[in-house]
Amino acid sequence: MRNDPAPNERTGFFSGKMLQKTLHNSRITILCGVVTILVLRGTIGSGVDKTHFLDLTLDMDDIPDVEWDPKVPFKLGPTITNWDEQRAKWISKHPGANVNLQGKDRMLLVTGSQPRQCENPVGNFQLLKALKNKIDYCRLHDIDIFYNMAHLDIEMAGFWAKLPLLRKLLLAHPEVEWIWWMDSDALFTDMTFDIPIEKYKGYNMVLHGLEDEVYDQKSWLGLNTGSFLFRNCQWSLDLLEVWAQMGPKGPVRIEAGKLLTASLAGRPEFEADDQSALVYLLATNKERWGSKVFLEHSYCLHGYWVMLVERFEELMELGSRGGGGIDSGTDYYRWPFVTHFVGCKPCGRDGTSHYATDRCLKHMERAFNFADNQILEHYGFQHQTLNTYKTHQVVNDTSDPFGIASRLQSR
Repeated sequence: MRNDPAPNERTGFFSGKMLQKTLHNSRITILCGVVTILVLRGTIGSGVDKTHFLDLTLDMDDIPDVEWDPKVPFKLGPTITNWDEQRAKWISKHPGANVNLQGKDRMLLVTGSQPRQCENPVGNFQLLKALKNKIDYCRLHDIDIFYNMAHLDIEMAGFWAKLPLLRKLLLAHPEVEWIWWMDSDALFTDMTFDIPIEKYKGYNMVLHGLEDEVYDQKSWLGLNTGSFLFRNCQWSLDLLEVWAQMGPKGPVRIEAGKLLTASLAGRPEFEADDQSALVYLLATNKERWGSKVFLEHSYCLHGYWVMLVERFEELMELGSRGGGGIDSGTDYYRWPFVTHFVGCKPCGRDGTSHYATDRCLKHMERAFNFADNQILEHYGFQHQTLNTYKTHQVVNDTSDPFGIASRLQSR
């Protein structure tokens, strides 16, 4: 039997506990007040502009230029001359790590965007959709994916930011046989097409391009570096080092741009870009570099968006998927594998791209929905049109999704 304390005893007990609790809470309140005052003094009293804390990204305009000094060539990293041997030894200790679940060469798709938010808020949403598009494709084809938002070498800004990243990834992922770079403004538009990787045995790099335009005409548009495959080998490390010589920001890039304009057909005057530099390397040293580069044009590893986006409805009605598309030829209705929005800058405001931002965003939406339909159809949905995010159900739900009951009834 419980012996309850007398009323006056209970009152004293609870009064003591409440007093202790009140004193404890008061001490915490005073302490929080002191901390708040110290923080405010550290920010307001010091004269620091608090808006700076909203953007911790590096302003590329504040990066000092690299002095032009031909005697000290730029380097992406320590020299490596035996990568093939190092990698072969690693793979021997990790058998099977370099193939995917389908038994094919393991591949890593690499893409990315700037480290700061877009000037145009809609651009952030477009980058998200472009990433979803790539994730969907990689999931269907058992491809790893890496999304980068960091400048790994501040001297290699702009066009050139991919080079130090690719080198880091080649060395950090010996299990990967191929690294596949894709610009953020490129979208997969044939989700069923599979890269014919066995076709490239004996080659170390695959790009969209034409041999005549690169080696004979020396056209700066003879190939495109917005979507290309890179084999994980010593040759690739060597090419990256030579390729990067024209990339450092400032006088180096400006002087290299003059060389490229003078050497390549049709190139306007502007600082060196990675695409022109690669054309120059291939055209001037075909034996060293060109012999290991496959210029692909039998399918759209890079499909120029202006030629494609107005035809999507026609392709849906008359075309076929799985072929990867071609630029010209007899099979005019094959769906394009990749649609690349060259000249568009969805992250910038109007006037920062070769095409009106509204036009670019409108057609990016169409390309995304064209590809997204190929994903949604597995779940019985489609976009109402290619011009809207709105969807509608095209296949009724069923209690027999595998058709087992219907087959049993037909027996």
